[in-house]
Amino acid sequence: MDLGAFLAEWHNADDRVLVHTSGSTGQPKPLWVEKRRMEASARITCRFLGLKPGDTALLCMPLDYIAGKMMVVRSLTCGLHLLSVDPSGHPLSNPSLWREALPQNTSLWDGESDVSLSFAAMVPMQVYNSLRVPEERNRLMQIRHLIIGGGAVDEEMARELRPFPNAVWSTYGMTETLSHIALRRLSGPEASEWYTPFESVKVGLTDEGCLTIEAPAVCDGLLVTNDLAEVCDGRFRILGRRDNVICSGGVKIQIEDVERVLRQFTHVPFFISKRKDNKFGEVVVMLTTSGDLAAMRQLCEKHLPKYWQPRHYVNVDTLPFTETGKPARREAEKLASAH
Repeated sequence: MDLGAFLAEWHNADDRVLVHTSGSTGQPKPLWVEKRRMEASARITCRFLGLKPGDTALLCMPLDYIAGKMMVVRSLTCGLHLLSVDPSGHPLSNPSLWREALPQNTSLWDGESDVSLSFAAMVPMQVYNSLRVPEERNRLMQIRHLIIGGGAVDEEMARELRPFPNAVWSTYGMTETLSHIALRRLSGPEASEWYTPFESVKVGLTDEGCLTIEAPAVCDGLLVTNDLAEVCDGRFRILGRRDNVICSGGVKIQIEDVERVLRQFTHVPFFISKRKDNKFGEVVVMLTTSGDLAAMRQLCEKHLPKYWQPRHYVNVDTLPFTETGKPARREAEKLASAH
């Protein structure tokens, strides 16, 4: 969907908009959401970040999903100047490609001099790529409020972002909550692994330890997530997803925990997944683009407890991601089982 098509949909007589879930654990699903709730979400975010009419925002994500749509809605609802660039892995790569979408003023970036943006939202892949290129990294540092969503921010990226002079945030939310309902700071002395929910949002835990959300401004009723979490004084931190648990020989292994440890010691792309096993029920599998599986095995044997170590190592040409940049866990599991 392009910007013109979404604006036409937003201004039509229907009081709802069609969005799709991200598909990180299955096929994307259609979902109708109310425009008034999207407007409420937009006001909450802008108020939390202190954004004002006339501030400049960047749209660099697809409009097929809620994150892209909400950038437009925030601009419309809160009077932000929206700049649009085609979605890509390097949204800050070529200022001359930027075009203003709302309102029709002259471009803020002329391709020769950089100016800071007030607000931008990106997925981790876009931030990772931008950090690797000096000119893009410089532009990234000038964004007054950068929010990162659509996937987990790993420890290495968090360390790179911590010295940034402006505010960098990791978001927590989903399509059902119309983008995020909580933020945690990644930069500066306020950096934390704990998310602060927005006003009117309450969080809790199920008996299984999964996060629950009450956000009446953006969704009806109690929302029960699949995210294992810890809650303290109204804030929360995410431990992993319940459906990303590997039950191997009676031991429960959280996929995110294994990946978090290994990413401290390698830059080689990999996923941890699982496959069925007659003896253990399920076993740990590593998918990697590395052609040196022996080296990856040595890495795991050196840094992982024995019961976390993969029993199978699978070389793949590419790792599966969703369109929004999240690991496609179901597809990864299929690859792990097929080899």
